[in-house]
Order: sequence, then C-alpha cells, then structure tokens
Amino acid sequence: MVSPVSSPPVSVPPPSAAQPGEVQGTGTVPVKRPRLYVLDGLRLIAAMGVVLWHWLGVERFPQVWHGKPSDLMPAGHLVGAYSWTGVELFFLISGFVICMSCWGRSVGDFVTSRVVRLFPAYWVAVLLTAGCLLIVPTIWGDNTQRPTVSRILTNLSMANMPVGVDNLDPVYWTLWAELRFYLLFGVLVAIGLTYRRVLAFCGIWGVAALLAPAADSPLLTALAQPTYAWYFIGGIAIFLMYRFGANLLLWGIVGFCWLMSQDSLRGVVDGYEYGAEHRLSWTLTLFCTTVAYGVVIASALGAFNWIRWKWLTVAGALTYPLYLLHQMIGWQVITRLREYLDPYPTLIAVTLIMMVAAYLVHRLVERPLAPWMKRKLDASFAQVRKDVRAGGGTRPRG
Repeated sequence: MVSPVSSPPVSVPPPSAAQPGEVQGTGTVPVKRPRLYVLDGLRLIAAMGVVLWHWLGVERFPQVWHGKPSDLMPAGHLVGAYSWTGVELFFLISGFVICMSCWGRSVGDFVTSRVVRLFPAYWVAVLLTAGCLLIVPTIWGDNTQRPTVSRILTNLSMANMPVGVDNLDPVYWTLWAELRFYLLFGVLVAIGLTYRRVLAFCGIWGVAALLAPAADSPLLTALAQPTYAWYFIGGIAIFLMYRFGANLLLWGIVGFCWLMSQDSLRGVVDGYEYGAEHRLSWTLTLFCTTVAYGVVIASALGAFNWIRWKWLTVAGALTYPLYLLHQMIGWQVITRLREYLDPYPTLIAVTLIMMVAAYLVHRLVERPLAPWMKRKLDASFAQVRKDVRAGGGTRPRG
C-alpha cells in the first residue's frame, strides 16, 4: 500500500498567483474543482483489494483456512488472486493526493502532514501485531514469527527496511515505497511547487527510473523505484490535469507511465504467482491496472463529481488502519473462526471484526493524537523559522 495512502480532505487549495510564464488561457492557471469524495471510495476499494489478496489469493499458507482457498472458495480465490493490483491503485492515488496537499505549503507543513497522518496508527499496529506474534500461538506451530525486542523497536521507526530489519507484518513494505516518494517530492516542495517544476520533476524521475536497472546502482534503484515510480508519476500528472486542465503533454506523460507500468508488471506478476502457487494471467493483470489508471483519470476529469456521499470520508479514514492490521492479525482471527464457521461466513465475520478494529484505531488513536502532534510539530517548525530569522541563518560566533 498504499501505502496505504492517506490524505487531508480532497479539495483543491485556493488558486495561487500565476508563476512567470503561466498565463490565463494557457491551461496553467488553476481551475476551481469540487471535492473528490470518490477518492475516499477508491482508497477503500484499493485497501479491500489488498485484504482479499492476503486472505483469499495467497495459497502458500493452507493452515490459515484449514485448507487452500482455491478449494474452499474457488470464486473468492479468483478475485483475490488478482486483487493485489489495489497496490497500484494506492500508488496512483498517492501521487495525486500528495501533489495536491503540498501545493502552496512549506516543507514544515509537508513533513507535519505526513508524520501526523502516518505514525499514530502505525505505532499502534506495530505494537498490536508484535503482541499478537509474541502471545498467541502462531499458525505455523513454531517460533519463526516471534519478533525480538530490537526488531519491534526498529519497526516503530518505519525505517527498518533500509537497515535490513524485516517488517513485523509484510504489508509494511509499501510504507517504505511511500517514504522514498515523500523524500523525493519533499525536495521539490523545498524548492517550491509550480507547474513547470512539477513537470520537470516527473521528467527527471522518469529518466532516473529508466536508467536505474542498467546503471546497476543500488542507491539509484532505491531512490528511483523503477518498478513503481510510474504510478506515482502518473498520479502527479493526473493531478495536474485536475488542477490546470488536460492537455496533450499531460496525456503523453500519463500514457508513457501506463506503458512502463505494463512492462514492469511482467516482473511483479512473478512474485505474486509465488504466493498464489499458480500462473496468473498477464492480460487480466494489465486489465486491472488499466482500470486503476482509468478510474483515477475519470475522477480528475469530473466523471464522478456527482458522488457526494459523506460516509465515504469515514470509509476513507479507515483504509490505513485496516491495511496495517489485516494480514498477520487477520490470519490469526481467520484460523480460529474457521473451527466454528464455513469459509464464506468466516470471511464476512473477519471483515467485520477488522473493520471495527480499524474504526477503534481511528477513533481512539488517530483522532485524538493527530491534532496534538500537529500543534506540537507546527510550533517546532515555527520555532526553527524564528531562530533562523533571528540568527540570519548562520551559526553564532564565539
């Protein structure tokens, strides 16, 4: 995930003054747009896609369901085997939303928004997952999943992957992908967002992603993310369509990202075939990915402006904690409910249980803690700016 993608209310900031060379009538002046409730719904669909992949698509752990999902729920397994493409949808939405939420804001605002939105639920999820793995007998019947104290503490930093420490829950891998995107985009935010600069950013990142495999540079590969960069870049270009209007250049960027996405799918599908334990159709996978591009583009161009269901805002808020909690803890719930229920009733019950858990994390952790963290971080950055102005940005002498 999508990263489990998270965002403030999906609405365009007030139009800013045109940059030099950005003239009314050229397609570079912001266009007033309504809030996109549909993005909250798409985030929920993406999250449920990842959930169904882990619960129904993965065949490697028959202990979870007391049998293989393909035998117990053939139709459900067919859906789950391809629903991992929700990750691609997450990354597309992330490119769109992060660009939108950063426009006209400072680096401090950007850092604060990401920390406040990502960490509270994540810390709780790490501790709950660690507790589950430490206390409850594992479905594998051994201690291979029991984490050390050091591994738990390193996971709390959300920086465990670059230092070689395994995720407590495998779904956290998307957070590292998101953090690298934030790092790159944060540099652009520091310089200042304009239409031209964002276009240049898309172009430079795209070139780096193309060169990374041939350059054989681990650092360039880690930063450029040649497999998933195209979804982030595509989402950014789609947001530019939303803010400034579509034109041939933006359509070209999105089209190129789609072409590179379908190419990268060849390698991605192999990894998911390992989990599904059977061949997956590249054509069907490409169809799902194309639909992901299509619905985000359609949302940006106004096709879903008629959607005004405010409950989608709540649903969207639950996607991140649901994403964080569903795999390791969800498997533990499934394997115990299966002793008393048939497969599909078990699926319904565990979905309801995990949705309630996600709501409790949102209501009891995110909602009270996020405003407090935001106030403290805003004050911290304000103090930094004050000290820099007072000292002229130089170190004191003496």
